[in-house]
Amino acid sequence: MVRITEVPAYCEKLYGKHMAKELPIIATSTTEVAPQSSGRSVYSRVFCQRENSPPLRLLIDFLKARGLAPITPPGIEESALDEWAWVRIALGYHRDRQPIQLFCVRDRGSYKDVFEQEKTLFLKLLSAHDGVESELVRSYLSLSRFILTTRMVETDMTDEGFDFNGWILEFYQEQCNGIVQIDNHGFYSPQGELIIDMSMPVEG
Repeated sequence: MVRITEVPAYCEKLYGKHMAKELPIIATSTTEVAPQSSGRSVYSRVFCQRENSPPLRLLIDFLKARGLAPITPPGIEESALDEWAWVRIALGYHRDRQPIQLFCVRDRGSYKDVFEQEKTLFLKLLSAHDGVESELVRSYLSLSRFILTTRMVETDMTDEGFDFNGWILEFYQEQCNGIVQIDNHGFYSPQGELIIDMSMPVEG
């Protein structure tokens, strides 16, 4: 049984176990400081119903169109940004701040087990909630095909970084028929309203 307050620690274990090994598509720079060694990590997710995640270039173009300047890992090949089956990348928003880690796990492929564990965990947590909103969220999770997860270092983040992360979540929500979840907050409607409050230590 997992309590909501234990979700961040659970995610550190889950993503640390699976993502520490070399990844097949896009990995972060080897010189980059690991977020978990620098402070508490904050996770947010978009549970997406679209079958495939868009290529990263579309996300980067979306961020640039909003006046942002995403920083990609040094040495990354341009062709990699057109790959739809990416697994992990670090996107920076300021050169003096640690980048935001993005993970994409799907209902198929090498990290299907991570996808299933995440999905099962949140469906279990939602069982403590009733009402139309919880039914809506459960339907999104049940029909999801991939999960986009972001990981930030809480003590290193600025308002600029949180805004940058928010735009990433909005892109996947809009482009991939997704619903947003943020640890220690809950699930949000497409209009940005908190519809399932998971800030309290409720058992799942």
